[in-house]
Amino acid sequence: MERAPRIENYPAPASSGPGLPVNQDLLLMQKGMSMRKVRSKNWKKLRYFRLQDDGMTVWHARQAGGSAKPSFSISDVETVREGHESELLRSLAEEIPLEQGFTVVFHGRRSNLDLVANSVDEARIWMQGLQLLVDFVTSMDQQEWQDQLGWDDWFQRGDKNQDGRMTFQEVQRLLRLMNVEMDQEYAFQLFQTADTSQSGTLEGEEFVQFYKALTKRAEVQEIFENFSADGQKLTLLEFVDFLREEQKEGDHASDLALELIDRYEPSESGKLWHVLSMDGFLSYLCSKDGDIFNPTCRPIYQDMTQPLSHYYINSSHNTYLVGDQLCGQSSVEGYIRALKRGCRCVEVDIWDGPSGEPIVYHGHTLTSRILFKDVVATVAQYAFQTSDYPVILSLENHCSWEQQQIMVQHLTEILGELLLRTTLDGLLPTQLPSPEELRRKILVKGKKLRTLEEDLEEEEEEEELESELEGEQEDEPELEAQFESESQKLSPRSKDKKKEKKFKPSLCPSLSALVVYLKSVSFHSFTHSREHYRFYEISSFSETKAKSLIKEAGNEFVQHNVWQLSRVYPSGLRTDSSNYNPQELWNAGCQMVAMNVQTAGLEMDIHDGLFRQNGGCGYVLKPDFLRDAQSSFHPERPISPCKAQTLIIQVISGQQLPKVNKTKEGSIVDPLVRVEIFGIRPDTTYQETNYVENNGFNPYWGQTLCFRVLVPELALLRFVVKDYDWKSRHDFVGQYTLPWTCMKQGYRHIHLLSKDGTSLQPASIFVHICTREGLEGDES
Repeated sequence: MERAPRIENYPAPASSGPGLPVNQDLLLMQKGMSMRKVRSKNWKKLRYFRLQDDGMTVWHARQAGGSAKPSFSISDVETVREGHESELLRSLAEEIPLEQGFTVVFHGRRSNLDLVANSVDEARIWMQGLQLLVDFVTSMDQQEWQDQLGWDDWFQRGDKNQDGRMTFQEVQRLLRLMNVEMDQEYAFQLFQTADTSQSGTLEGEEFVQFYKALTKRAEVQEIFENFSADGQKLTLLEFVDFLREEQKEGDHASDLALELIDRYEPSESGKLWHVLSMDGFLSYLCSKDGDIFNPTCRPIYQDMTQPLSHYYINSSHNTYLVGDQLCGQSSVEGYIRALKRGCRCVEVDIWDGPSGEPIVYHGHTLTSRILFKDVVATVAQYAFQTSDYPVILSLENHCSWEQQQIMVQHLTEILGELLLRTTLDGLLPTQLPSPEELRRKILVKGKKLRTLEEDLEEEEEEEELESELEGEQEDEPELEAQFESESQKLSPRSKDKKKEKKFKPSLCPSLSALVVYLKSVSFHSFTHSREHYRFYEISSFSETKAKSLIKEAGNEFVQHNVWQLSRVYPSGLRTDSSNYNPQELWNAGCQMVAMNVQTAGLEMDIHDGLFRQNGGCGYVLKPDFLRDAQSSFHPERPISPCKAQTLIIQVISGQQLPKVNKTKEGSIVDPLVRVEIFGIRPDTTYQETNYVENNGFNPYWGQTLCFRVLVPELALLRFVVKDYDWKSRHDFVGQYTLPWTCMKQGYRHIHLLSKDGTSLQPASIFVHICTREGLEGDES
């Protein structure tokens, strides 16, 4: 028999401290409802969905009262969309009422979940309830996750018979679930200490105390006591000393200390007296202010007024694909995901479609097809949800003249004012415009029949002709004929009507005219580009060609990328949509290194690591030596290490690492930490700690790693936790990647991400970071 929802365990919104909200929608969701789960036009099945008592997970069964299994966790959900926004549900509009449908959109690359409720009201209950929980989870910081949801979540999972009490046998099972193998005698000692009622079981507050004893951070307590005179609190001056000496916060440490005490000290008296308790100190270290990623690098902090060629641009390859390159599905969801993760250059392969409508797919393959107009509508809707900076539509046009005209119609009518159709001021520029000047504009990249100069010259002459004709209405028929005659003289396309009928250029002039600053041209050599090409022309390189050019003429490539854009794309042999390492191309200043963003892995971790900074806006300013037209930098042979640095990392401990094999209850990880550096070739290296046996809950390493880096401005750090396996490659547990220039010194937490790039909260590792100028041992 199904138990009643235990909402009473959740504090009401007015209660002290954060807690799950009490809400009528949530109460109804916890009772459960039948809905149709839709996977395709042919797969639509009735399922019974129910929000669990913890308020954090949704389970489903074939029917009410049937055997249930987890469907998703609220922390996995990014947002909830209405039915009419679903590509799949729209395709079934004739048989499914869209107003009763909704879509659960997950973080990362997990497929969306399309559901159809039995009524509009039931759909509304789930949409509003899920969004309420998503907003609630999003608002929680790391310490709140650990303190508020942590113990309750573990209690729900450990209380096997769901009687609201936990025996020692259940506690032992729970420890295995928590990814820790603990001495039985010590575990029983903690259990007895928490069992203040001496009932032989843990209930409510008793389990909270047991959980707090388990999660006690001895290594943080030691740091706290090193700076605290009485071991009970940090005075304002003691906290300032810690921020200045260890955290390298510099001159603003005094002001920062006051801000942090006010933000993280839980007691009002502590705030009043400007002191920080151990709980407040831990909250600070677990927060964004104690994160390894410098908070000043999170918002847009770079100069956005330089030419486009001075920035790395977040770019996607074959954006429409959500699978492989041969048989994968094409979907507008590919564009939604790419744009929402900050991509500013998306690719569209367009071919002639049936009924006169151009289609998008990977030509000459079995990939599915989608309408070009749906892609354009999706871009219009999502282009500027994550970033206001310009979006580039990289068009691979394979259409006939007639369907190119349809393309132009869709681009101009759907995008409207968002579409850039001429230079910003109508004048011929001398360099590419900046991201700031192009805010909320969509640019077309593609082939062009003429030069930008010819386009602007014709526009100017036509405007002059029009102005001459204004006010001459009495001679209107004669003047119209004169205007048409003059226009034909000006346009090489209209010179000879007979010739035009015999020959049409393979590119439609109206589509050509939409290409302004991004004219695609073939690459011959760097000398040829300097002598014949203009700043608004862009060449594309396969990864193989680009890497070859870096080795042959690395410095010339760097100089080329100062004034002209380069796009690099994956090899055609990557039919599985695998990726290449973008770092080698960034080292030469290549701006648009296009990735198969649908494929997770090391390469996308590096890509996401670079673009994590600057507000995630999709544009990152290149280092100054990659923006200098006279630069002598060669990525394969960097000059003297005048800006070289030494990095010393103490890997201290880990917190609540996830299991690698969740299906085996007794499986516990043996974690090790691997620190990888990616940059120029001599800087690319890694080191790793020893492994800790049978402890993923609170492993302690206490090991120091040292790196020497020649060009830190180009370096990225990747922290990877792996599960040691002597028989095979170590299994991936979690990772976090960031630019060297965004790294904070001192005691820092690194909050881990999954292979898919989603948060593994509350999993983290605790480190101490120190950087020194020059290479260790250098007298300089």
